[in-house]
Amino acid sequence: MKMNGRQNANSPSGYQHSALTHFEIYVGRGFCEFETAAITQALKTANAVKGATLFHWRYVSETPGLLNGDCGMIVRAEPLVRDHELGDALIVVGGRSGQDGAWFARLRQMTRLSRTCVLLSNAATTYIKQTKTPAGKVTTHWHDALALMESGDHPTLTNALSEKSGSVMTSAGSGATMEIIIALIAPQMSRADVGELGNRLLLPLVRTAHADQPNDITELPALSDARVKAAVKAMDQSLDTPFNIYQLAQEIGVSTRHLERMFKEVFNQTPARFYKQLRTKRARALIEETQLPMMEIAIATGFGSSSSMNEAIKKEYGFTATKMRTRR
Repeated sequence: MKMNGRQNANSPSGYQHSALTHFEIYVGRGFCEFETAAITQALKTANAVKGATLFHWRYVSETPGLLNGDCGMIVRAEPLVRDHELGDALIVVGGRSGQDGAWFARLRQMTRLSRTCVLLSNAATTYIKQTKTPAGKVTTHWHDALALMESGDHPTLTNALSEKSGSVMTSAGSGATMEIIIALIAPQMSRADVGELGNRLLLPLVRTAHADQPNDITELPALSDARVKAAVKAMDQSLDTPFNIYQLAQEIGVSTRHLERMFKEVFNQTPARFYKQLRTKRARALIEETQLPMMEIAIATGFGSSSSMNEAIKKEYGFTATKMRTRR
């Protein structure tokens, strides 16, 4: 049996066309609406650019029916039937449903047929944790990578937006989801079509799937001033042993007064305040995503003591470091 030129998944040959036109979007309770909407919007807009319904999708789940996302969005998901109606590609979105691992059975069915499986953010993290030693390179959202590196040795973990090993693609997801989908469907589109797709989605730049994640604030396009960029980069690379502002000004070759003027113009705050926010932000990530002792986190972020770190955390976010970890 064939469907729209594709061989049915039940075929004993397991034949797979190289074109990816039929997508299964796996969702469960607490799915990430942002990633889900990014997938479908990219595919819908690609169809509009092509002037034809080239790309198809359906929502699937181990718990079919009406499902609530993490922020209240509702989708109607179809049931997953073993070895039946498998798409050309499976996309597992993040959020709580990406963490529960209920999609692993479908992943195994797809990989046996060498069909593409894309795991976004939390789903990628769950795959890396449960697979233990993936065969090739893997990645996930940089925020989750902190916990992975703390919990065990992951020598193949990278900072790329996506990595593909066999038929499994792990990826950062989140705001990069549209670009990851574009990378998947680009072989079925001309360069001009891909450019038009990016324009219609208002993407200032369509990054390659293997580009680095912009987890460093110096990657922000707004930092066009080379001296501001150098100052922020120096701060980011010395969170554990902070400069004083005079040393920082000397490092980038400006006066202290000029450094303060630049930061006031770009960030509307002093360099010292900005520096402390960077350190507090890193401390929060380590508190929420790892089980490192509070004292070790304080030292790693240049606070020197857990009490001074806790004071900064409470002032910035409104609750203590202990409460932050408990809430997470």
